[in-house]
Amino acid sequence: MARPIAIIDLTEAEHKELRRRVNAHSVSKRDSRRAAIVLRRASGLKQHDVAAELGVSVACVNKWSQRFERDGLAGLNDRPGRGRKPSIPECTMERVITEATRPPKPKTRWSTRSMAQAVGISADSVRRIWKANDIKPHRVETFKLSTAPRFEAKFWDVIGLSLNPPERALVLCCDEKSPCQALERTQLGLPLNRGHARTHTHDYIRHGTITLFAAMNYVDGKLITRTEERHTHVEWLRFLKQIHRQTPKEMAIHLIVDNYGTHKHDKVEQWLARHTRFHVHFTPTSSSWMNLVERFFADLTEDIVREGSFTSVRELIADIEAYLAQRNLNPKPYRWRAEGKAILEKIRRAKLAMEANKVN
Repeated sequence: MARPIAIIDLTEAEHKELRRRVNAHSVSKRDSRRAAIVLRRASGLKQHDVAAELGVSVACVNKWSQRFERDGLAGLNDRPGRGRKPSIPECTMERVITEATRPPKPKTRWSTRSMAQAVGISADSVRRIWKANDIKPHRVETFKLSTAPRFEAKFWDVIGLSLNPPERALVLCCDEKSPCQALERTQLGLPLNRGHARTHTHDYIRHGTITLFAAMNYVDGKLITRTEERHTHVEWLRFLKQIHRQTPKEMAIHLIVDNYGTHKHDKVEQWLARHTRFHVHFTPTSSSWMNLVERFFADLTEDIVREGSFTSVRELIADIEAYLAQRNLNPKPYRWRAEGKAILEKIRRAKLAMEANKVN
């Protein structure tokens, strides 16, 4: 009579963690294989079937199955003292980590080569130490914290409008993208092909600029747009009138805009006072990220403006209008995913970090 197959019992948490180790790119191949062994044994496969499927020995399958049954997830870790001893002294590793934030004057950051020369190890060793400790001196991220009075009240006014749009009203995220430059590359570049990247010259001829006014419907992502040569209060007022013409008259209009001076011009405010269905919500200063039309502008820049070569402003306008027409046929709404409280907490932590950095 054949011996019954011993099946490993897993809790829900253990099964989830083992699946993570198998699928995560950040987990070593060794740890991923050990997790795969346990998962397959838990599914009822025989040891020699698991060994054949994973390309390991039966003894290897038996070892990690027994280790898991005895010690759980901890049993899949290497025991202390096993493996090759580190060739880099601990004090050197500590120096590579701690001095990464203190580059020598007048440099603003270390490179792997300069750090390697300073501490007496290879650049590859520096790279591995930084990677293991998630240190990235070559990367710089931009930020700007708003100093606007009543920031939190303005924040909830804008974010709340997006998260809970009022009934029988349109929420339009509005702004102008300026300037959109019509740049013509001085020579014809090579197209993208297998084996080499697309190319274009570093220099260009300027043919002028335009301003794109855009109002994006938060609910369905459709756009009302207008191109102008300038972006003063005169052009902004023309755009507001266009919005008034192209939207149902019985619906209230809630505009999310930034604090640009043209949006608050006396003539603009007089027009808004006469057209009471318009309600303007200003984002706090230095907080244009709250206005989701900026996300659309990023797509437009990436898809059309930045990489294009235009022989005239008219050609740039034609390409932008074709892009907008195609997009409105299949509009793409953008949605807030983060919770408002989580965003405010992140801003609070950033302010505390800035204050601590000033003290240091």
